[in-house]
Amino acid sequence: MTRPRPPAFGALLAGAAGLCLLAGILALAIGSIAIAPGDSFSILLDALLRRSPPADDPLAMERSILLSLRLPRALGAALTGAALSVSGVVMQAVLRNPLASSFTLGASSGAALGAGLLLMTPLAGMSQTALGFMIGMPFAGFVGGFLTVLLVLALAARIDHSLSSNTIVLMGMVVSLFVSGVLTILVTLRHESMEALVFWQLGTFSAFRYDEALLLAVLLAVVFLLIYAQASSLDLLTFGEEEARAMGAEPRRLKPALLLLSSLLTGAAIAFAGIIGFVDLVAPHLVRRLTGPAHRRVLPLSALVGATLMLLADLVSRTLFSPRELPVGAITSLIGGPFFVWIYFRRRRPTT
Repeated sequence: MTRPRPPAFGALLAGAAGLCLLAGILALAIGSIAIAPGDSFSILLDALLRRSPPADDPLAMERSILLSLRLPRALGAALTGAALSVSGVVMQAVLRNPLASSFTLGASSGAALGAGLLLMTPLAGMSQTALGFMIGMPFAGFVGGFLTVLLVLALAARIDHSLSSNTIVLMGMVVSLFVSGVLTILVTLRHESMEALVFWQLGTFSAFRYDEALLLAVLLAVVFLLIYAQASSLDLLTFGEEEARAMGAEPRRLKPALLLLSSLLTGAAIAFAGIIGFVDLVAPHLVRRLTGPAHRRVLPLSALVGATLMLLADLVSRTLFSPRELPVGAITSLIGGPFFVWIYFRRRRPTT
C-alpha cells in the first residue's frame, strides 16, 4: 500500500501564508474596540504612504489603537512565532529528537535568565536605552540560551554516552526548571527590576515596539537564509552522524554552527517577548505531517505556521477574559503540553 502524495508545496505555502495573513487581520481587528477590516486597511495604507489624516479624522481613536498598540504587537507575535519555530526545526534535526525544542532543552529559560541578569549588572542603565536594549538584550538572551543548551548536552553525555532522545529531553527539563528557579529568586530579590523580570517570565507582546520588531525581522531573515542554505545538510543529519558523514556532510562542523544559529533566534525572541514555549515543538510537527521531512519545505512552512499560531495565541490571551490579559506563555503551554505528551507516547507505541 503506497502512501498518499503530500499536497503540492506551492499550494501549501500559499495556504499557510493566507492563514497567517488572516490571523494578522483578526489580531488587528479584534479587541476591546473592534476595527473593521476596511478601516484597518485604510489606516495601514495611510501610514505606509505617510499620508497625514484629516483634521477631523473620524478614525482618530482606531488609528491610535491600531498603530500604537495592535500593529507592533501583531508584528512581534508573528516574528517571535516564526523565529521559535525555525529554531525548533533545527534543534529537532540536529539532535535527531522529535521532542527537542528551545523550551524542552532549556534554551528559553536560559535566554530569559540572560536577559534578567543583564538588568542586574552595571550595564542595566545602558540596556534601557533604545540602542542598548536592541543590542544588549538579544545578545544576553542568546548567550544565556546557548550556554543552557551546552549544559544540557554536557550533562546528558555524562549520563548517557549515546545521547538518547529521552536522556536529552529529561536533562533539558531538569535544567530548565533549575534556571527558572534562579530567575524566580532574582525576581524576589531585585524589587527595582521586578516588573521587567516578570515580563520575561510570563511572556507577553503588550510592550513590543517597532524598533524591536525591525531588529527581530532582520535577524530572522539573515539567520533563516543561513539555515535554509543548509537544508540538505539538515536532511542528512536526521539519518545520524555516520550516515551523514558517508554522504558528504560534516556533522562536527555543522551541528555546533546550526545550534548556534538556532540559539541566536531563540535568545533574541525570548529576550523581547519572554518565555513562550511549545510553539517551536508544535509547528514543525504539524508541518512534517503535511509535507514530509524535507527541510526545504519544512523550514518556510514552519515559520508561517509558527507565526500564525503565535498570532492566534496572543489574540486569545488578550480577549478571552478581556479587559484582563493572560500571559501568552500560559496559552501556548495549555496547547503544547498535551501535544508534547501525545508525541512522546506516539513514539513509544510499538510497531507491528
